[in-house]
Amino acid sequence: MELKLDQYKMYIDGQFVESSEGTLGDNINPSTGEVLNQVPQASLEDLDRALKAARRAQKSWKHVPSNERAEYLYQLSDLILEHKETFAKVISTEVGKVLEQAMGEVEATAEYFKYYAGWARKYEGEIVPSDSPNENIMIFKKPVGVVAGILPWNYPFFLIARKVAPAILTGNTVIVKPSSSAPNNALIFAQLLEAVDLPAGVVNILSGDREFGSALASSPDVDLVSITGSVRAGQAVMKAASENITNVNLELGGKAPTVVWKDADLDVAVKAIVASRVINSGQVCNCTERVYVHEAIKDEFYDRITEAMSQVKYGNPLEDESVDMGPLITQTGLDSVEEKISAATSAGARILTGGQRGEGSGYFFEPTVIADATNDMTIMQQEIFGPVLPIGTFKTLDEALELANDSDYGLTSAIFAQDYNVILKFINNMEAGEVYVNRHSFEAIQGFHAGWKKSGIGGADGRHGLEEFLATTVAYIEYDNEV
Repeated sequence: MELKLDQYKMYIDGQFVESSEGTLGDNINPSTGEVLNQVPQASLEDLDRALKAARRAQKSWKHVPSNERAEYLYQLSDLILEHKETFAKVISTEVGKVLEQAMGEVEATAEYFKYYAGWARKYEGEIVPSDSPNENIMIFKKPVGVVAGILPWNYPFFLIARKVAPAILTGNTVIVKPSSSAPNNALIFAQLLEAVDLPAGVVNILSGDREFGSALASSPDVDLVSITGSVRAGQAVMKAASENITNVNLELGGKAPTVVWKDADLDVAVKAIVASRVINSGQVCNCTERVYVHEAIKDEFYDRITEAMSQVKYGNPLEDESVDMGPLITQTGLDSVEEKISAATSAGARILTGGQRGEGSGYFFEPTVIADATNDMTIMQQEIFGPVLPIGTFKTLDEALELANDSDYGLTSAIFAQDYNVILKFINNMEAGEVYVNRHSFEAIQGFHAGWKKSGIGGADGRHGLEEFLATTVAYIEYDNEV
């Protein structure tokens, strides 16, 4: 098939449509600050049509055998790989992600569809013992119904798979709302849904603003709202969903701490931490947002991390494929990073490298290292979402744990150490959904990506992620054993 790259239409009930009100929204190229294109802004009428289509489709889709539903996932995986260069370029253009990372996202998306297709014959119910004679108790696993998938802009393509793949495999139907900062990839992806002849209404893709997202989350016709986004966005979704007691699945922000113990392999630590802070220009919720280094090695660590960050090259990824990172996503994001650095330096922190807006017309910021950061600073408590690495110090493991856990967030964490007593104490006392040990900060699709505290409710990936899209019915069945 050939993708139409100039077609930015919504996909409702198996048809490509414009907004019923004819409203359009700008999609901005963050590398230049210029308008890339305009996309439809869904109306309440569009939403109503999509909800009715999803509800109607789900009545028959849930009865399609799971192995047959899986075939659509396999086909989507193949088509994504067939067009991976195209999708990578679309992502790089509208998000500012370097092409190598955009390609990695596309390939991970294809793998995700394939991975969940493999669960078709694996998820199951249960038969549990009864307290009564001649009775069986059976726990059935059923689809929850209609799922609303609200996507972020930082991994916009991969999150399509994270919401859609487990949902439709288990017999649900989905309404996807891509981020208004990165809608193109999702609207083009809809062409793959048509190509595999997915039944109308099983997956619907509607672009729109924050108000549209609120209307989607508050609809009584939605059975589960799954969102990846900021804490503020998650709070808004919970509030909207609460009116109907709609179930929610929230993957929200993080303030990932990384602890560098005194026996750490600094070659490994510096490489992993820089990669974690530079990937997608620091705009990743599970990657290192703050570092605590042991007092005994702080000077060497400062020197090494400063040298490594100062070598990071930034720029427009489509003009120079050798850059390590691109721009931030918006002017608002750029302003926020600058404000946090200014507040930190005013409170006594030191800039070791960077600290300024980058050159060019896009939303660029220099790779930055900040020393002498303390937990009472905003930069150590709130998400930076930029290529900025604030560093504090500690003397004991208990102190490191106290500092690391001193946060409203609990998504991911990391430690670099050789002593496994230190490592295991850290793992057992860390208040976070994930702990990375002596490695980069990125999860595996067979794991379970879930946060503590304000980082979310529920999770994604693996068997546990599949369960998020299932409901239970318990049947108590008595029978006549004398028959």
